[in-house]
Amino acid sequence: MTLKQLTDSYLPILLQQMDGVKLMNRIDTKFVTTADMLVPLLDMARNDYYIQDVDGERNMIYETTYYDTEACDMYCRHQHGHVNRQKIRFRTYVLSGQQFLEVKTKNNHGRTKKKRIAVADMNLAGNEKREFLAHYLCYDADSLVPHMHNFFNRMTLVNKSMTERLTIDTSLKFHNLRTDSDFETGPLVIVELKRDSHVFSPALEILRRLHIHPHGFSKYCMGAAMTNGALPVNRFKEKLRDVEKILNTHIWI
Repeated sequence: MTLKQLTDSYLPILLQQMDGVKLMNRIDTKFVTTADMLVPLLDMARNDYYIQDVDGERNMIYETTYYDTEACDMYCRHQHGHVNRQKIRFRTYVLSGQQFLEVKTKNNHGRTKKKRIAVADMNLAGNEKREFLAHYLCYDADSLVPHMHNFFNRMTLVNKSMTERLTIDTSLKFHNLRTDSDFETGPLVIVELKRDSHVFSPALEILRRLHIHPHGFSKYCMGAAMTNGALPVNRFKEKLRDVEKILNTHIWI
């Protein structure tokens, strides 16, 4: 069975049905694998999950622009291993054209809180955006500049108990706005399990059976490390080597 046939075989869940699983305060667990594992993963998951369907499309294109300070303070805080950290981004859902300004905060209990507002453009001007950032972001908005642009395809699965989402990101591409460097991750697949607590997850058992293990992968930080040789990468070296092994290529610039 092809990937398209598999996704078509899933029962759909529509956007309006997903309000109960927004999971804006959640536990995230990421996994890194390759495209050849998608067919067995989706085949094993289809009895326990719905797939998000938007106007018949089940593999949506996402675009994201990350902001940081000139000194890359958010990147460095993550790279230095601080458990309390933030990311700020504009996200565009290409199919619908919807755009959001989002602040993600991770605390020392392993929980991720996401706050967002709908916006009409991807810049930080405007009273509503400034008030939002002043309330949720621990950085001065005037210190922020765009650093990283990425786009990728995403399938979103929702378990039938409506307690978790499983996102599957493919065809990930980076463009560094500071260095004008690009990087494509080819067959790399990023799987992320998002749930509100440590409840039973069918996906965890499926991933274990497929020998796909938890593996941190921040799209902003890894993309920046792959496209800006001036940044420190000490704590990311193992993750970068793992990606090199998967892609069978040298990625450090």
